[in-house]
Amino acid sequence: MNLEDFDYYLPEELIAQTPLENRSSSRMLVLNKNTGAIEHRHFTDIVEYLNPGDTLVLNDTKVIPARLIGVKEDTGAVIEVLLLKNTNDNYWEALTRPAKRVKVGTIISFGDGLLKCRCTSEKEEGIRVFELIYDGILYEILDKLGTMPLPPYIHEKLEDQSRYQTVYAKNLGSAAAPTAGLHFTEELMNTLREKGVNICYVTLHVGLGTFRPVNVENILEHHMHSEYYEISDETCQIINETKKRGNRLVAVGTTTVRTLETVMNRYGELRACYGNTDIFIYPGYEFKIVDNLITNFHLPKSTLIMLISALVGREKVLKAYEEAVSEKYRFFSFGDSMFIIDK
Repeated sequence: MNLEDFDYYLPEELIAQTPLENRSSSRMLVLNKNTGAIEHRHFTDIVEYLNPGDTLVLNDTKVIPARLIGVKEDTGAVIEVLLLKNTNDNYWEALTRPAKRVKVGTIISFGDGLLKCRCTSEKEEGIRVFELIYDGILYEILDKLGTMPLPPYIHEKLEDQSRYQTVYAKNLGSAAAPTAGLHFTEELMNTLREKGVNICYVTLHVGLGTFRPVNVENILEHHMHSEYYEISDETCQIINETKKRGNRLVAVGTTTVRTLETVMNRYGELRACYGNTDIFIYPGYEFKIVDNLITNFHLPKSTLIMLISALVGREKVLKAYEEAVSEKYRFFSFGDSMFIIDK
């Protein structure tokens, strides 16, 4: 399976640079995965598609202001550090730029020494492991020194940092937002609850595994980095009861899909658990539990477009993307949404 199979044409002007004033006013392309039929709606119309007893599963991870700009203590060289994953106590995996300047023993200082990090090991692809050195509470320090790690295709400054955060974000730990959930408002979620739709949560801390580009021609050679996930007993019960009733289960975002499918693959059932996953879903994968998905429009040749191609079929996905381009949908993190349905 070749990387070029997942390419498509996208004019640069369709890449959304800023979020809409109202989160839920985005457009929504509805794609029937069985027939390939397409409807053009707005995100608030999601209420019409869900019935009492249906269940939405959301990823409640919270993005940390993980992008830091500091200086090497010995030379004063400017180094960018993007914290990816807390591996043990004060040890973090991080992307560094320029990585060649950061060796084992290198100390980088941020905010005149308010935070320091010492490189303890070097990994591939510009990743380093750092010991963070500070006094106080780390996340309070990051709030002072860090910025939201916006994707590189966003060139506009984000005036309101909370707009790169879902309204239900709870568990700190992500280096990127689960962007499919950015369309929800408290009002819309309350409307869904009043209709009898269940809302439950999983956690997957978005890291390098989700947004790292694929750099191999044969996608089977691509290596996914692991990300931490957890799922509660309450969520498992709600989902299992939904499936027993024959109601619709809707995963919100590819990170939610990866969490649910990981647990099903490991245990053959949904159960309360936590761990790390490096699951890579591409065409040919047989889904164990997810049938319906709310997602955004993804980058060409990304692992995310491969995942939805596995759920829908590559040809249907590319046709839907071609129509979205023709209809001038907004793409990527701050863009419009797609609702993949099975009936």
